[in-house]
Amino acid sequence: MRYRSFGAQSHGSRSWSNRLWSPAAEGAAAGAKAEALSLPGTRIGAGDKSVKMKGLLFKSKPKTPVELVRQTRDLLIYAQRNSDTRESKREEKMMELGKTIRELKSVLYGNGQSEPLSDACSQLTQEFFREDTLRLLINILPKLNLEARKDVTQVVANLQRQQVQSRLIACDYLEANIDLMDILVAGYENTDMALHYGTMLRECIRHQIVARYVLESEHVKKFFDYIQLPNFDIAADAAATFKELLTRHKSTVAEFLSKNYDWFFAEYNSKLLESSNYITRRQAIKLLGDILLDRSNSAVMTRYVSSRDNLRILMNLLRESSKSIQIEAFHVFKLFAANKNKPSDIVSILVANRSKLLRLFADFKTDKEDEQFEADKAQVVKEIAALETKEIS
Repeated sequence: MRYRSFGAQSHGSRSWSNRLWSPAAEGAAAGAKAEALSLPGTRIGAGDKSVKMKGLLFKSKPKTPVELVRQTRDLLIYAQRNSDTRESKREEKMMELGKTIRELKSVLYGNGQSEPLSDACSQLTQEFFREDTLRLLINILPKLNLEARKDVTQVVANLQRQQVQSRLIACDYLEANIDLMDILVAGYENTDMALHYGTMLRECIRHQIVARYVLESEHVKKFFDYIQLPNFDIAADAAATFKELLTRHKSTVAEFLSKNYDWFFAEYNSKLLESSNYITRRQAIKLLGDILLDRSNSAVMTRYVSSRDNLRILMNLLRESSKSIQIEAFHVFKLFAANKNKPSDIVSILVANRSKLLRLFADFKTDKEDEQFEADKAQVVKEIAALETKEIS
């Protein structure tokens, strides 16, 4: 039997006769393969490391808080002045603006990996209020997408609380630019902007100078309508802002209510307490209790509980089918009963309705046991019974 030699075997057109293995040959082949696979102008090995090092050396460093604010301001000015710019260019700039606003938010709130740094927050705040960045942001808000609007709202809200050298410099800025509150209040009339502007407004009201401006302007009257807007979320937001206006700065509120008592409570009673909307009535009676039970408003409370019209409204609210409205109405009604200097017409109404009131209070209970409520109820019953005794004698 004869064996065929592999040296003479052919595979297609390629001859295997000279394909003897050697380390040198394999190394040369590998080098040739690598050279063939490499990109023009690129070297493998040590050269590749140099490319990576070059990339690291030229990597852009993060912007400082001051640089971030300045870039944001420049982009805001661009967006405001260049409405006729090519659409693609404008879209690119708006995307860049959204990115810088997110970076501002990250400085103020921190990110998922680190807490905010006080020095960075201080630098950002100082630069932000050094010029009109807040005004630019408020004006551009309708042109931003939803996510950017949310970010702006959070940035503006946070900045109201940031201190620079123990001072809330946002307050100084707003005092000099108080007209911005006109834009924020009117925002409730824009369905898309209402919740964003409303949140900003509540945060600005943290400053007493701002709360005083809104209360003393014609804007405060608009809230009686905003609270009853058909959009539930906007109406609820307006109610939250109204409450903040009437409860946060006690001395300012007491002064406002004393000066504006007649028109304010006429509107409050007719538009809110006697509203056909259940939620409006419930929120209004709760807020009324908060206002009248605050010691700062003692003079206003005394005047309110001396009115027979006010008493009539409260007695109607006591008859509501809603337990929550009944309970809140009771907390205001008890002030009428506890008044040691009741006008004669108040006494007459209470005596005329004595039996109905006592029957109501006999079954009047809260859902959870409340010792203070029971004590207050017992005192009211005692006061009404005593009035009836005096009347008979």
